[in-house]
Amino acid sequence: MKTTTKIIAVTTAAVLTLAGCSSGESVDLGDGTSDATSAPASSDTLVAAIGGEPDQLDPHITSAYFSFEVLENVYDTLVEPDDSLEMQPALAESWDISDDQLTWTFTLRQGVTFHDGSPLTADDVAYSYNRIINDALTTSWRFAAVESVTAVDNSTVEIKVSQPTPNLLALIGGYKGMAIVEQSNVESGDITTNPIGTGPYSVAEYVSGDHITLTANPDYWGGAPSVDTVEFRFISDGNTAMTALKNGEIDWTDSIPVQQVESLTGDDSINLTVAPSTDYWYLAMNENRAPWNDVRVRQAVAYAIDRDAILQATTYGTGVLNQLAIPEQSGWYTEYHKYSYDPAKAQQLFDDAGFTGATLDFLATSDYPETVTTGQILADELKPYGIDVQIRTLDFATWLDEEGSGNFDMFMLSWLGNLDPDDFYYAQHRTGGGFNFQGYSNPEVDALLDAGRTETDVAARKELYAQAATMIADDVSYLYLYNPAVIQAWSPNLTGVSARADGAIRFRDAVQG
Repeated sequence: MKTTTKIIAVTTAAVLTLAGCSSGESVDLGDGTSDATSAPASSDTLVAAIGGEPDQLDPHITSAYFSFEVLENVYDTLVEPDDSLEMQPALAESWDISDDQLTWTFTLRQGVTFHDGSPLTADDVAYSYNRIINDALTTSWRFAAVESVTAVDNSTVEIKVSQPTPNLLALIGGYKGMAIVEQSNVESGDITTNPIGTGPYSVAEYVSGDHITLTANPDYWGGAPSVDTVEFRFISDGNTAMTALKNGEIDWTDSIPVQQVESLTGDDSINLTVAPSTDYWYLAMNENRAPWNDVRVRQAVAYAIDRDAILQATTYGTGVLNQLAIPEQSGWYTEYHKYSYDPAKAQQLFDDAGFTGATLDFLATSDYPETVTTGQILADELKPYGIDVQIRTLDFATWLDEEGSGNFDMFMLSWLGNLDPDDFYYAQHRTGGGFNFQGYSNPEVDALLDAGRTETDVAARKELYAQAATMIADDVSYLYLYNPAVIQAWSPNLTGVSARADGAIRFRDAVQG
């Protein structure tokens, strides 16, 4: 007997919350006959197909989404977002804030152990955070206001900040890049392939190019998972993944061709989720290079492109157009509709800037086909203005190097898993921000973003970010495109999973029917 398809809509809470979207090397499985999809799923094993291989498994180093799909199940943070994206206790069972709001004291949950049996202590928390700060790792910007992190005793951690930091919980708990790690695991170097966390699953096997196998942690503080084994298989081809799901060879996947979503809604052999997300896709122009350092040229490009054409070609209508970063379902959303598709306005701005044409080096990556498709659309749309778009398609590791070194005229990428408005704007648009690769600098925006970090009144804070976001878009620091949907599919026999707006893939509550 067939099971009726379930289309699950997920809404986000009024308050939202980086993992910059990235990927490791993916595996092309061709016609689906590879060993990666041949073995059928068993009742005590959940087989999940993800679109690529993690670049590594050190949560403080990686910025790859494929890595965090795995690490979400291996590590814990002090606090974590619930399904409504509100922060809840995790490794910390409670916390207090001093009257001057400059000292946060966290009390750790008792009896928590790492996967190797070592007890979790406040020293582990202090080590993890100080490692990020002292080594200036990827997420060190989240500790910009932190003056010190110390272990008061075995179960108490004290974080001192230089100014009121109303979003500290989101900063330390928003995603697994802020995970609590084991010092010996880091110092041995094993963390990159054999991470030891406190999470519901531990890494049992890592076969590069094929799969990662996790086994349930029977001593997990949140209760032992129902499913004994989770196997992440790397399947870059969405058609292969969907065939494997329908054939019972896998149980879950987010490697789904967007052009199939409409037809899959009528397929009663799977559960399909199309849910709104907190992610966003954008274009960025290099403001350290002429002519892209002229705001009129950037604004002209914003008027010259047809966002709807890009949305349809890349998401088949599953995404939502948005000229700012934060999606409409968020309480931090700001109305903004300045850049309609207007070729005449674009040409006027190009003329005002004295622009007569240029070659545009567009960074794309094969790991994210959306970037290649968009580059092709841009090549057609910008050609009438004398812009010759040269699409440079790279593997993602090389792409990241080129982005970081500023070797581009324009690139397209997404940001995932944001919760607090600071996550959407500070590191990307503050002068000298850790992810401000486009080289944007506006003192007024800097002042607004700095104020937003310390404002404790919610209404006043929202107004600060509304002003900053509007200026960022006016200046085309980013040329925002759309908020994509979270699209996942799984077997009707699998319960206890859901598509989260922050993109976190959690299997700790999964049950195989």
